[in-house]
Amino acid sequence: MPAPDTAARARTASETLEDYTLRYAPRSYRRWSPAVVAITALGGIAYLADFSIGAGIALAHGTVNALLAIAFAAVLIFLTGLPLAYYGARYNIDLDLITRGAGFGYYGSVLTSVIFASFTFIFFALEGSIMAQGLKIGLHLPLWAGYLVSTLLVIPLVIYGMRALSKLQVWTTPLWLVLMIGPIAWLLWQDPSSFDRWLDFRGSGAGEPVSAAAVMLGAGVALSLMGQIGEQVDYLRFMPPKTAANRRAWWTAVIAAGPGWVVLGALKQAIGAFLAVYILARLTPQEATEPVQQFVGAFSAAVPGWLALALAVVLVVISQIKINVTNAYSGSLAWTNAFTRLTRRYPGRLVFVLVNLAIALALMEGNMFAFLGNILGFYSNCAIAWVVTVATDIVVNKYLLGLSPKLPEFRRGMLYPVNPVGVVSFVLSSGLSIAAYFGALGATLSAYSPLIAVIVALAATPLMAWLTRGRYYLRRHEDGIAAPRFEADGTPAGGEYDCLACGQAFERPDVLHSVEHAGVVCSLCLATSR
Repeated sequence: MPAPDTAARARTASETLEDYTLRYAPRSYRRWSPAVVAITALGGIAYLADFSIGAGIALAHGTVNALLAIAFAAVLIFLTGLPLAYYGARYNIDLDLITRGAGFGYYGSVLTSVIFASFTFIFFALEGSIMAQGLKIGLHLPLWAGYLVSTLLVIPLVIYGMRALSKLQVWTTPLWLVLMIGPIAWLLWQDPSSFDRWLDFRGSGAGEPVSAAAVMLGAGVALSLMGQIGEQVDYLRFMPPKTAANRRAWWTAVIAAGPGWVVLGALKQAIGAFLAVYILARLTPQEATEPVQQFVGAFSAAVPGWLALALAVVLVVISQIKINVTNAYSGSLAWTNAFTRLTRRYPGRLVFVLVNLAIALALMEGNMFAFLGNILGFYSNCAIAWVVTVATDIVVNKYLLGLSPKLPEFRRGMLYPVNPVGVVSFVLSSGLSIAAYFGALGATLSAYSPLIAVIVALAATPLMAWLTRGRYYLRRHEDGIAAPRFEADGTPAGGEYDCLACGQAFERPDVLHSVEHAGVVCSLCLATSR
């Protein structure tokens, strides 16, 4: 094996900054309790886009249809997110590394890395736009300057990865919860009739109280958030090993911070729908979807106008910082994974922090907030196809049919470049659902594109595994090291090995024997060798 990219050798010595990009998160680094990991992961869902999403669905289709759409999306997100959260927390790898061994292959998962990276910069731009709206209203800062401030603000916070992010999320979460829930509780107590008015709202088209097409159109927008599980797994990979002593706390943290994020997410969407209807009488429909306007209206029911404005701006700024450090962090991991596999060069995670932020800033300056519903409706088809395909491979192919190896594999040389199981299933699912979304399959099916994505991925993934007899999951079944990678109970094994290529120490799950080097080589050097 030729020498790896020389930059990789330096990067391995600075994993505090790199945060174990491309790699298994070693046991020696994972010093946080399950509760701290969970709070850190849940801090990343403080985004305000949920309020805009819920508001947009309700204003277009009415409250009842919006609530049914939100509930449908939440159930589906929870069910597909659970196996991914478990796999990431149990084996301490991110969703890209999971995807490689769950049907896509070493290079095949580059496709989904780009999908996930797109998720992070789309939602960074949405949150940055919301913060800019708050700064414009509160400080009279021009939108273009607000976009720039919201982008530059997160750079120093995201540089140091999990160590810095855990402190930020833990300390800001209590204040964020009070500012979000407090005004809603006060408003409902002061004006309980507002709840009945909200339930009776029929939407801009004054259509049927319950319409299957309206529910699915709304769910399509809400399901764009399915990719959020990738960001949750980026934190859950730092969970401590599951033991008999911490079993209850471990499972509570994984469920709450994994698929459980959607419970709070659905609540925020419902609150956004409520606030939009509440303030609609004095604002335009577009303004009613802006979270800063929604919370100015909510706070105004309890405090003077100047204080309501100040509190709303504070909430917007805290929320934007909490979520966009996560978007920038997860996006940097996804871009680095894709770039390194394609070029076999490892420029470092921090380079792609800046790349992701530059793309997000361009979207904000292009006023993407005005096209929120269309962007999310289209993107959701890709996110659904990816997440459902991987979740199906884990649950059905690995555990029910036994066609896919149960234990994860992500190392180059152990995997085929492309596994048709995941790639074909993803392409079929996303392709057919996008075609339906744009009306190519008829006007009737257009509203049901999210359901098409789910059904096709559910059916195609086990079918492809059966047709290929699972032969494209592993190129090799042994990695040349006698000691097992996993303990008897499935916990990743401990013990360190020195990499002959870079000279650094790596734990057992992250190394294999190289014939070319006549010894042990780490996964990072394998990824960058030419």
